[in-house]
Amino acid sequence: MNKIPVVIMAGGLGKRIQSVDSTVPKPLIKVDNKPILQWEIECLVNQGYTSIILTVAHMGEKIIEFFGDGSDFGCSISYFVEEKPLGNAGALFKLLKSGRLEPSSDFMLLNADSLFDIDFDRFYQFHLDHGALVSLFVHPNNHPYDSGLILKDETERVVSWLTKEDARPEWYSNSVNAGLHIINTRVLSSLLEKGKINADMIGTEDEFGRIVKVDLDRQILKPNCSADGKIYAYRSPEYVKDMGTPERLKQVSEDLVSGLVCSKNLKKPQKAVFLDRDGVINEYRGFLRDIDDFVLLEDVAEAIRIINTSGYLAIVITNQPVIARGEVTLEELSRIHRKMETLLGSDGAYIDDIYICPHHPDSGYEGEIKALKIDCDCRKPKPGLLYQAAADYNICLEDSWMIGDSWRDVEAGHSAGCKTALLVGEGTEGAGMDPGDVIRGNDTGCNPDMVEFNLLKAVQKIIL
Repeated sequence: MNKIPVVIMAGGLGKRIQSVDSTVPKPLIKVDNKPILQWEIECLVNQGYTSIILTVAHMGEKIIEFFGDGSDFGCSISYFVEEKPLGNAGALFKLLKSGRLEPSSDFMLLNADSLFDIDFDRFYQFHLDHGALVSLFVHPNNHPYDSGLILKDETERVVSWLTKEDARPEWYSNSVNAGLHIINTRVLSSLLEKGKINADMIGTEDEFGRIVKVDLDRQILKPNCSADGKIYAYRSPEYVKDMGTPERLKQVSEDLVSGLVCSKNLKKPQKAVFLDRDGVINEYRGFLRDIDDFVLLEDVAEAIRIINTSGYLAIVITNQPVIARGEVTLEELSRIHRKMETLLGSDGAYIDDIYICPHHPDSGYEGEIKALKIDCDCRKPKPGLLYQAAADYNICLEDSWMIGDSWRDVEAGHSAGCKTALLVGEGTEGAGMDPGDVIRGNDTGCNPDMVEFNLLKAVQKIIL
């Protein structure tokens, strides 16, 4: 795969982190005895991305002195020094105009205050496959209510961009902007050609005596969130966290030392806790058709928070025959799932992905969708959805668990090679059943590895 150049924005003042060490710029603050920017560069170099431009300003001479031309780090590093503050994107137009960024070409744009370990080739392949002008790395986090949210359609095209200050819809998907971008320089050229940006004015004073700056999100990316903007959202559970405050620095340091950071790179085998939805996450109401009937079970958010911090992926695997039966549309189901993500996010938990089977083999329902009335490979107890998730996220099924409240879930997990847990407590499909009676009444030929009353108890036994 072609290795595109990388621009890393390393010129910020870092006021919130200066209490940790005010003698160096933020990119040189150490995480586990190594500057955060060095961790970034090593991650890039290890994957063959060796052409790097650093934009520097505040104490930039210390960054230049530390990294030099990059040869000691296995790469080629050049610099753009901002003599005056240009905003977080002004330097890009200067680089394009000077020929250091080539016309109609892709480059990666990263922040210098994030700890990450991601599969960059996978990210770039997504960009190429979608014919994107811009690809944004998005992920779920435990505080989406005060993060920059990226709203996308079913093709992954970005349709709306909500900054931290923007009002949220009632229910939203937990897809947070992680600050990693792949951008084609045509986006910059278009703004210049249309007169939206004047490259010569950047860094000079306007008529009011203010320095002209360019904001990446508000002036370049958000205005392109339209039908023809070709901005796409690449969602991944890989590790990306900024260290811009003392509290966040402490957290990323702990995650690095524990091995969590490198273990989340999708080049490495992952492990997952697969979760049925109804009766596991929300109260079992039979065929759930009305969003108002979606109610989280007690302690579910706590259970999923444990999964989130453990290194396991939290992935929902759910049969939704109401789609084939014509009782719920795909958009209505998506709204139900947005409610689930919003409620969990408000309590510090998140789902990494959701896989649904919309099929139903039996015909004869008024309003049914004929094309979905099939005997598929993805409807539990068949394991097709688990196999699909495993392929998508490089999941080792033998190291993973399937947790459900019916024998369909147990059979699916068993067929896929997972360990399995069956829930029988209040709010589940088998509520009120005695665990012993459950096993004795099993005629599927595959007993669960665990029978518990709720998700929290099962997760505690699996992980803690």
